[in-house]
Amino acid sequence: MRYAFALAAFLLAFGLVAQEKSILQNIDVFELEWVTNPQISPDGKYIVYQRRGHDIMTDRATSKLWIMNVDGSAHRKLTDRDKNESNPTWSPNGSKLAFTSSGKQGSEIFIYDFEYNNVQEISALPSSPGSLSWSPNGDEIAFSMFVPAKAPQLVSPPAKPSGAQWADPVRVTTRLKYEADGRGYIPDGFNHYYIIPADGGTVRKLTDGDFNFSGAPVWTKDGSALIFTTNLNEEWDYDFRNSEIYKLDLASGNITALTDRNGPDRGAALSPDGKTLLYTGYDDRVQTYQITKVYQMNEDGSGKKEIKLDLDRSVSSLTWAADGKGFYFIYDDRGNTRIGYHELKSGKTTEVAKSVGGTSIGRPYGGGSYSIANNGTIVYTSCTPYRPADVSKVVKGGKTSQLTDLNKDFLDYRNLGKVEEVWYRSSFDNREVQGWIITPPNFDPNKKYPLLVENHGGPISNYGDRFSMELQLFAADGYVVFYPNPRGSTSYGEEFGNLLYHNYPGNDYDDVMSGVDAMIEKGYIDQDQLYVTGGSAGGIMTAWMIGKNNRFRSAAVVKPVMNWISKTLMADNYYGYANSRFPGQPWENIEAYMGFSPISLVGNIQTPTLVMVGMEDRRTPPSEAKQLYGALKIRKIPTALVELPGAYHGIANRPSQLIAKVDNILAWFRKYR
Repeated sequence: MRYAFALAAFLLAFGLVAQEKSILQNIDVFELEWVTNPQISPDGKYIVYQRRGHDIMTDRATSKLWIMNVDGSAHRKLTDRDKNESNPTWSPNGSKLAFTSSGKQGSEIFIYDFEYNNVQEISALPSSPGSLSWSPNGDEIAFSMFVPAKAPQLVSPPAKPSGAQWADPVRVTTRLKYEADGRGYIPDGFNHYYIIPADGGTVRKLTDGDFNFSGAPVWTKDGSALIFTTNLNEEWDYDFRNSEIYKLDLASGNITALTDRNGPDRGAALSPDGKTLLYTGYDDRVQTYQITKVYQMNEDGSGKKEIKLDLDRSVSSLTWAADGKGFYFIYDDRGNTRIGYHELKSGKTTEVAKSVGGTSIGRPYGGGSYSIANNGTIVYTSCTPYRPADVSKVVKGGKTSQLTDLNKDFLDYRNLGKVEEVWYRSSFDNREVQGWIITPPNFDPNKKYPLLVENHGGPISNYGDRFSMELQLFAADGYVVFYPNPRGSTSYGEEFGNLLYHNYPGNDYDDVMSGVDAMIEKGYIDQDQLYVTGGSAGGIMTAWMIGKNNRFRSAAVVKPVMNWISKTLMADNYYGYANSRFPGQPWENIEAYMGFSPISLVGNIQTPTLVMVGMEDRRTPPSEAKQLYGALKIRKIPTALVELPGAYHGIANRPSQLIAKVDNILAWFRKYR
């Protein structure tokens, strides 16, 4: 018997016996790896990318730089440093790579020299650098860095005796934006641009004033100026929807505005000959959603015109083709992120690659990035519903190949739920709506299953055919998971995305409930076993749904807005909702704000409801969730409040928090199955 066991172990180790696939478990969160920011060298020979994962001991995401040949061979870690590394940026000739990582005093700029195969720390900065950009000759690197400013004071406190332990001093705020979700209270100060020699040396500050200069600047072809996006209008903080493209002359320090309209102009890309700029933006009509278009101008700001793409989708990440005959861009189409190419002469737009993304591990949101070599080879983050982001490439001619498979050693041995695209019609206006379902592992269509509805956040966002650890864990617990893109979702055009203008939540409710009915019609859903959840805007929709009907056995409302008046005056983006989301300010239109607040329906709720929120959430503050919990407790509706200490709005940013989020939702639903 002992020898038989040893033989079986031997055969299993060498792949001679098939290993039975197991069901996905919550602890598997720590096994996931994914790719971000793949960067191909200018000559198209090498690819560097950030390899992300989770450290089970620190409960944090990790990021290390890896490199491989363009065919996927010689795949290895770039350095022997045991520190997080990010922002890989190739020098113009590809002989060096700049990146940021922890140094002697904090986050610093490092250079990997491929000629000598060594890495050097070239900076000693007081704050963390970002937005690295090499000069055309490779001699300098521009970057952005935060510069503290003196905080305002209303009084000068008396001097305390030596050794006395007084309370911390008061904090005085006079700014419009003084906190940000994920950061907390924002220290007084501004981001500014700097230049550092690529071999180290004196750092030179380029910008001044009470303005923010951030985002990677673009060097002009002769290296005499930087082109960047910001807002230098006098009341830039109140003019928060607007941004312009500027040019900074390095010799004189003079800054010239290249654009001047009311709307967000950004994302400048300089043509290979240095004469033409592409950029994105739109004329702001103060709507809930507007698509971002492509524009062109001369390098001095003259000759502006829109480039018609014949594509009713927002575009981003513009990159010129090396021959200057066209440009590449990213866009979302029906829940799938794609790379497109536009040829300037013919005006023809074509799809280059699809299924870009996979960088949002918890839920199936969009994202991802790409880069292009001088020979036209493109590398990008690719994904499927069964794998998070890997590195893929597209060569000239259109052939696509996947170069990494970071989770093969893990996910090949897990029995995942099957993902299926579904289309159905809304009961409100017969409009077609897209969604997805995940069926449980070992699904049998002849059986009946509980249905779990997962509403996406935003609401100006979209779910898609992308990997989701959270939704797969729901399916592993025996649910058919349904996640729709109701009206207001992006990737279906401007008209569809703007249907929530002054009507949110509104008929997106009808879209979701029509989807529930369409799922029941499939025949394998137990219509007496319906459950619903969602976070942020998905939490709003969940609260709205259970206030509108009693069809669900239980619900989990995660980080919701319950009261648009209190949300609009308390959140980190409190100033941004008036007129675009609802007409007027809250005190100007109390009836409309309250009419769209789920708290107005709380008297109708009969559904047992779990309420969940991060205790440091600045986007949908904990007070919003507590309004729902308090109202349900007063009404003696079964409820529980789950608070995640230290969690911001991205409630599942830490892997243990993702586990806690899913486990508590499933535990609550099991109480009512």
